[in-house]
This record gives sequence, C-alpha cells and structure tokens, in this order.
Amino acid sequence: MIRKLIGLFILLVSIVFSNQIEAQDKTVDQIVAVVGKNIILKSDIEEMFKQQQAQGITTEGDMKCEILENFLVEKLLLAEAELDTTIIVSDSQLNQSLEQRIQYFTSHLGSEKEVEAYFKKSIIELKADLEEVIKNQQMTQQMQGKIIDKVTATPAEVRYHFKNLPEAEIPQIDAQVEYAQITILPVISLEEEDRIKATLRELKRRIESGESTFAPLAVLYSEDGAARNGGELDYMGRGNLDPAYAAAAFNLKGDKISNVVKSDFGYHIIQVMDRKGEQIKTRHIIMKPKVSPEAMKIAFAQIDSIADFIRKGTFKFEEAALRWSFDKNTRNNGGVAINPETGESKWKMSELDPDVSKVISKMNVNEISKPFQTLDDKQRPVYKIIKLISTTPAHKANMRDDYVELSNIYLNSKKEKTLDKWIRDKQTGTYVRIDPTYMNCNFKYKGWIK
Repeated sequence: MIRKLIGLFILLVSIVFSNQIEAQDKTVDQIVAVVGKNIILKSDIEEMFKQQQAQGITTEGDMKCEILENFLVEKLLLAEAELDTTIIVSDSQLNQSLEQRIQYFTSHLGSEKEVEAYFKKSIIELKADLEEVIKNQQMTQQMQGKIIDKVTATPAEVRYHFKNLPEAEIPQIDAQVEYAQITILPVISLEEEDRIKATLRELKRRIESGESTFAPLAVLYSEDGAARNGGELDYMGRGNLDPAYAAAAFNLKGDKISNVVKSDFGYHIIQVMDRKGEQIKTRHIIMKPKVSPEAMKIAFAQIDSIADFIRKGTFKFEEAALRWSFDKNTRNNGGVAINPETGESKWKMSELDPDVSKVISKMNVNEISKPFQTLDDKQRPVYKIIKLISTTPAHKANMRDDYVELSNIYLNSKKEKTLDKWIRDKQTGTYVRIDPTYMNCNFKYKGWIK
C-alpha cells in the first residue's frame, strides 16, 4: 500500500494536471467525493482510468472504485497535512519540483515547444496550473513520512517474523553481486580552468556593477538543474553541501557574491539569499571544465597500466585502489562499492549504474575488467576498472545471507500496518461524502461510507 501510494503521488502530478486542463473546456465537472475541504472530480477518476488502461494495468476488482479509494486516501492525508503546522513546502522546493515536472514533459514530448503545443499553453501557464497540485503532493508525502517515520524493526522481531513465515511466503532474493572499482579522473588543463574562472569573474563583475542581475545570468550560463530557477538551491546545512561550497557560502555577508569557488562539481560564484539557523538558502552559477581528448587518452593509458599491474600480480587490487583511485567513497575500502540503499556490499543488477552493470554481466569472479568510460557521482567523465568479487544466484531468503533484505521487508510491513491503522482512525473523525453512484464500491477501508 505504501509503495502504491508513493507511486500514486508521483503519477498524480501529471494525471491531475491533465484533469485541470481538460476541465477548463467543460462547463460542469461532477464532484464524486469530498474529504475535509478537498474534492475529487469525476474527471480525475476518468483520466486516471485512461492512463492505467494505456499502461496495461489490470485489476481483479472495479478499477474505478480502486482509483477513487486511492484518491480518498490521498485527500485524507492532505486534509491532515493542512492542519499540521510542521508540514511546510518552501518556494524553493516547489520551484524545483515544477522544473522537474516540465523536464519530464519535455523528455517525453521532445522539446518545450512541443510541450506548449500539446497542452496549448505556455510553460509559464503550465507551471501556474501545476503549482497547487505539486504543493498538495509534497504535503501528502511529508504527512505520510511523518506517520511512519518512527516505525522500527528490531533483530529479534525480524528473526521471529521470518521463523514463523509459511514456506510458501518466504521471499525470493534476486541474484546479487559484489564488486570493487578503481577510478581515474582525467586532468583538466590549466588553460581550461583559467577560461572558466575568467568567465565567472566577468559574470560577478556584471552583477556587482548593476549591468545585470544574478538570476538571468544563471539561466544563461549555469550548468546544472538549478539554472532554470535562476540558480536557486533549497535551504541546506553544511553537511548537505560540498565542503568548499559550504565554507564560502557560510562566510558570505549580506547579499555579497563570492569569489570563484572550486568544488568537486565544478567552479561557482555564490550568493546567499536567506538564513534560517544553521541552514542557508543560496543561488549559484556553476561552470564545469571540459576535458580534452588528450586528457582522456592519458587517463585511459594510466588505468590500463594499473589493470596490467594487478593482473601480473605487481599490486593487489586493494593496494592499487588506495594508491591511485580518485573515488573517495571506495578508495579506502579496497575499492569495494557499498550499496547506499542497504549499507552493504551486495548489489542487485537492477541497482547498478547501467555502465557498470553492462560490464559486470560479462565477467567472471576475480576477473579484472578492461577500462571503460563512464560518469562518476559528480557527473564528471572518468575511466574505471572493476573487479568482480562474488556473485550470489537467485534463491529463497535465509537469515544468514539475507538479513538486511528480510529486515527491510518486515519493516515495510510494519509501516504499512501503521499507515493502515492511521487511515482507519482518521476516517472516523474526518468529513467524507461520496456520490451515491460509488456507494456499491467494495472499498478496502470500509469507513468511507458513513
């Protein structure tokens, strides 16, 4: 249920948005349900129904009834979120989500012009239509997170739960791999660094002289997703920012603009927009140096030699990783890559970076791959070699090998039950009205009809 709800919230942005557009062409749109002060329209359900049919989604029950109940749960969460003063959606969060949604439309339709033609609206008008929908979505997500945030699962609970599972309900674990990597970052030429710095210094001069303002220059020159929003980032603490970026930003006074700052992501000029305790809201212009073909050739030759040393036994993989790898996350761990979702070294193939997955799928245990080009976690071009440490075939779960997976399964089950109980409790104290045409629906939560 939790996963269904999360998926629904993501989908609702595009679905309800479509509803709003279509509803503008209708003189009347029937209200089929009210939860608190929030309404659900017939067009909401019809549009979701069409979308699910288009995706080939089927159900054993009445699909429109199931769609309505998903909407009812979403509106129940929203009604509670509106009463909770700790649930806040900042302008920055909202703007970032709006930009992501426009990018989603653009990636599927081809270009912003095609998006505007499809919806018969300008991008600015589309954002205006989406704003309330996305805000509601983020509030419901925060509310859901708050409900299940403190749910935990102890090792004793996990063992007891697994011990009492019927044989038929023991989960199947997908095939997994463990691997280590060595990463070589091509060297940026001094000429390229000087070009980037000079450009940023000139942009700083133009802003400080009043020749231009920060936001338009960020849109034109900045090379990250925040560019479309004038370079604005959300409120962040020091721990959420690159150390060099944080040091410069937290030392800025008033609305002053920083000198050029070098971080792992590129070169920046930074301006602080607001402060809240230990968090700051900044905007920046980032430019990323371009790697020359010659630098890429040198990096390839270097990592190819490292791989050759390891294969000949001159160095162990772990020693080579510590000595030469640029990847801070794996260098001191013998090159072993840790799965951020589990905190362990095992990865499902579907969890791997596609470039890594493509290479590993053709390797044998203890084999060293040929060098291949990819992007690191800072989106910089790098060369890698990989050592396949182990493979675990698909199997039925057991406590010895799959505790983390079983713990997550049990924890999700507890969260689902917690959310279910919350929904049933809130149904009794929240105003809900459903149109008589849906009274015969076989809802999971019986408290909708009073």
